[in-house]
Amino acid sequence: MTLLVQQPLSLYIHIPWCVEKCPYCDFNSHTFRKSNGQQDIPEMDYVDALIKDLDDDIDRFNIAGRTLHSIFIGGGTPSLFSPEAIASLLEQVYQRLPASDDMEVTLEANPGTVEAGKFSGFADAGVTRLSIGVQSFASDKLIKLGRIHDTEQALNAAALAKNSGVKSFNLDLMHGLPNQSVEGALDDLQQAIALGPDHLSWYQLTIEPNTAFASKPPKLPQDETLWTIQEQGSQLLKDNGFTQYEISAFSQPNKQSAHNLNYWRFGDYLGIGCGAHGKVTNLHTGEITRTIKVKHPKGYLTPARAALDHINVVQKDELPFEFMMNQLRLREAFPISRFSETTGLETKLLDKPLSQALIKGLLSTSHDNWQVTPLGHRYLNDLLEMFL
Repeated sequence: MTLLVQQPLSLYIHIPWCVEKCPYCDFNSHTFRKSNGQQDIPEMDYVDALIKDLDDDIDRFNIAGRTLHSIFIGGGTPSLFSPEAIASLLEQVYQRLPASDDMEVTLEANPGTVEAGKFSGFADAGVTRLSIGVQSFASDKLIKLGRIHDTEQALNAAALAKNSGVKSFNLDLMHGLPNQSVEGALDDLQQAIALGPDHLSWYQLTIEPNTAFASKPPKLPQDETLWTIQEQGSQLLKDNGFTQYEISAFSQPNKQSAHNLNYWRFGDYLGIGCGAHGKVTNLHTGEITRTIKVKHPKGYLTPARAALDHINVVQKDELPFEFMMNQLRLREAFPISRFSETTGLETKLLDKPLSQALIKGLLSTSHDNWQVTPLGHRYLNDLLEMFL
């Protein structure tokens, strides 16, 4: 085993509640009940449970006082929570794990659950980055996707984010929607660009198992249309100053998501909250441990029950694929030494698949740096299979 290098530590916090479950969504989300017209979400009870979950992880991995690189509050719909609850949560996190000087704190928001005071309240609470789930600006597409917001709310949410006091904001946008034309997809993208985000997550709708769309699939565009949307949309983003740095992530200069970059570079992260996943490396033993937390809010909020649902040490023969599955999502060139620094394994384990990928034109190399070629991105699944 070679010497491991301590990677940045991130924290993922999952808030599972939504107003409605979208038909395409396979994330761990749960609709909340309403009582007398008011939302019935146990905010502070859940914050308490999150902190207990965090304390357990800190003890489990003996990482008290380790500096946090980034926080991502995802869901579900985290913007259903009050700024006061988010402020309390972040304050208690920092009492246990100090923040880095350039700390990034992202909170996901649904355009149908925010107003000006809430966004500025999140900024005051310590949120530095908002990620807004727009998905489309076309009313008929929003209805088909089961979104609770309309076009006007989507436009308004982006405008509010820009003036809320956060350092940056992302818009989530889908393409390849039911019966969507090339023109419709590009119009969506153009509207998103015009709103001035410094980051866009632009990705194709896929039908996932165990979703409403899986049981009753909508009519999606043909492959030729999807490919044209991808080509022309990528060029439109490039023409407007966006660089594609990951499969579905585009940013203005120096505005990449620090949190997601840490995932894809095989960094460490704790995962707290319903169904959250975590990955932590032990520098002394070389073990990489993955955790999964209890999925359902009722079980997670039961005091007598531990939040941890599953824990396992990643087997060494699984690490080449696990590393590449993340790293190869990125457009950047990467030093092959990163494999050893994050897994503790010798780079010679990758010699055969790297050579095969090089011959097939799926990877290129220069001075021990490797990079996925355009052909490799097009056939990424084939490339990844070489590392199994």
